[in-house]
Amino acid sequence: MPKLKTSRAAAKRFKVTGTGKLKRMKAYKSHILTKKSAKRKRNLRKAVMTDSTNIKNMKKILPYL
Repeated sequence: MPKLKTSRAAAKRFKVTGTGKLKRMKAYKSHILTKKSAKRKRNLRKAVMTDSTNIKNMKKILPYL
């Protein structure tokens, strides 16, 4: 069986928790911040778990993570 390649783009964006779940940061925090409220920007700082519907695809592109 050949080695599988990890998607480097995905590897930089996701971390694995101790229980094996994938953790990610939220989008929409890089620019055009003036029209976004302080509450919205504050909530975008927090990391969240990847949705269960995407787990199958994520495990495929991150085989060794």
